[in-house]
Amino acid sequence: MCDPLESVSFTVLMAHKLTDSPEKYAPHAALVTVQVFFGSLPVIAKGVLAVIPAVGLVGFRVGITAAVLTVVQIVRGRFWLKEKGDYWRLAVLSLFGITFNQLLFITGLSLTKAANTSLLAVTIPIFTLIIGSIIGTEKLRPLKVIGIMMAAGGVILIIDPQRAWFSSETTLGDILVILNSLSFGIYVATSKAVITRNGAFRSMMWVFIFAAVVCVPLGIYSMATVDVSAVEPRIWLIIVYIAVAATALPYLLNARALARVNPSTLAVYIYLQPLIGFLLAVIFLDEHIGPLFILATFLIFGGVYLVTKKFTAYET
Repeated sequence: MCDPLESVSFTVLMAHKLTDSPEKYAPHAALVTVQVFFGSLPVIAKGVLAVIPAVGLVGFRVGITAAVLTVVQIVRGRFWLKEKGDYWRLAVLSLFGITFNQLLFITGLSLTKAANTSLLAVTIPIFTLIIGSIIGTEKLRPLKVIGIMMAAGGVILIIDPQRAWFSSETTLGDILVILNSLSFGIYVATSKAVITRNGAFRSMMWVFIFAAVVCVPLGIYSMATVDVSAVEPRIWLIIVYIAVAATALPYLLNARALARVNPSTLAVYIYLQPLIGFLLAVIFLDEHIGPLFILATFLIFGGVYLVTKKFTAYET
């Protein structure tokens, strides 16, 4: 006969596990959602960039996002930070996570090929892991390193290095894209503590406020040659969508996930973006999935699994 107390204990344990599962997987679901937003951004922004300068779009993205998050936090009554020292910490993080990240990427993209940019983006998780290991927030565990390299290999298969063209003509742009990857890697590797302490909404609000101080004036300056009255209402609606749905929400989800996972885990999810971009091309542009894409998918998901999986033998 089964002991009633054991049955009750087993039922409570299973109920706890079931209720705990959503909490366990929530950060990973959030990170996948982030990559969907970011992975679809180039398609959404393509029409806007035909009318609005790239730096102008950055100004709109950062300015609108800062305004939206500020209003939300004022309504919530959670505007000020808990520690005065966190203001300068978030100001520095805004430089690496948004200002340098956005401006270096856009300028680099204008000076090199798109394939070069996508290929060089695989360095973001690598920089994140190296920087994290230097400052003590990460451990260079063998399986984590293997996972990052596997996922990077999958991205390279999707992009096809033969389409990249590294020469003296693209050197400056390539360097800027690498600096962009380094900048974002620094942001991811160093932001966990301050974001966890202040919460995702409040932290991101101040990050975007500080970034807006630089990006909005630059955006206004770049718009000097644009006839604003001639811009179609549809373009302005897309800009608002980009700022709210493809900027504010992904950054907030990233910040919330970072409070629960290691920086290298957050960074390796970036490798899903080319996968999402290719799948969108299959859906909307009638492109076809081949054997290399299937192999790349296994490598990327296998790499993400190794980075995110906790192996007891390597946790001690």
